[in-house]
Amino acid sequence: MTTLGLVVATFYEELVAEMAELGREAAVDRGATVAETVRVPGVYDAPLAADRLARQNGVDAVTVLGLVVTGDTDHDRVVAHAAARKLIDVSLARDTPVTFGVQGPNMSAAEARERVEKGARAVPAALDLVEELPDSDGLP
Repeated sequence: MTTLGLVVATFYEELVAEMAELGREAAVDRGATVAETVRVPGVYDAPLAADRLARQNGVDAVTVLGLVVTGDTDHDRVVAHAAARKLIDVSLARDTPVTFGVQGPNMSAAEARERVEKGARAVPAALDLVEELPDSDGLP
């Protein structure tokens, strides 16, 4: 059975809670378990939590869920791009799939509501990676 770690950025708590529930349901539908959920204040805070989960024995993959809504500045783009880059680093450093179920940037709050289901799709993507990637045993 595949075991996931889930990082949930709670800045838009109501919408992200729905995204997380859809993600958990997707895991159960695929016969996987969410071993631990770590809540962080925002998407920018997700890489550290993802790294901690990826280091745990028995965690096969990590999914990060959150929303980055546009404002009056470029802050949404800076946050989303920085988090995405660092989550890639976590995945490569830990040899563990880390999927990015973050919706945004350049998205209004109304658009965010419409994309909740798309964010939750990062859970099945993590499960697909665990199933499809060759075992790393014996690699240098």
